[in-house]
Amino acid sequence: MSFLSTTILLFLVIDPIGNIPIFLAALRGVPENRVTRVVLRECGIGFLALVLFMLCGQFFLQTLHLSETSLGIAGGIILFLIALRMIFPTSEPMFGTATGSEPLLFPLAIPTIAGPSALATVLLLSSHNPDDFWMIFSAVAVAMGASTVILAASGQIAKVVGRRVLTAVERLMGLILTAVAVEMFLQGLRTFVVSLR
Repeated sequence: MSFLSTTILLFLVIDPIGNIPIFLAALRGVPENRVTRVVLRECGIGFLALVLFMLCGQFFLQTLHLSETSLGIAGGIILFLIALRMIFPTSEPMFGTATGSEPLLFPLAIPTIAGPSALATVLLLSSHNPDDFWMIFSAVAVAMGASTVILAASGQIAKVVGRRVLTAVERLMGLILTAVAVEMFLQGLRTFVVSLR
């Protein structure tokens, strides 16, 4: 994968636009002068979690005796399920949100930013492309930087564009992510079929 495609994939998986309502709900009880600091802190923690998974990808696979093929298929399935939730949202949240207090680590850094799909994606990228560490690291940094800017301005964005536009954009991103997930699944399946020959 190229730097641009990797960055776009990670941006879609982190899904900052879809996470705006979650951030707004979790930060409702935080003083206004603290909101930006909290967002920066939580995004920083999420970034560190993604980098940690990227660095420990090969060790993780070896320890659990997992093949890259199985990880590719599993990653595709996870991304597909996340994409479906983006396209067909339910009334129930994917996890609880903290209210009335300043969130730390949960639920913003993990699992909103560094959720299962994002962690699985960086793990998959690092294990498939061990020689492209700096490219993947840069893609993670750029995707997280863009996500941080969007999430830091979540209140202003929600006021300007409205809930309908946010929902429409999230569903569009879900459609794109669905195609990416299917491609990941098919690539893993092709590799598996070839290994049986």
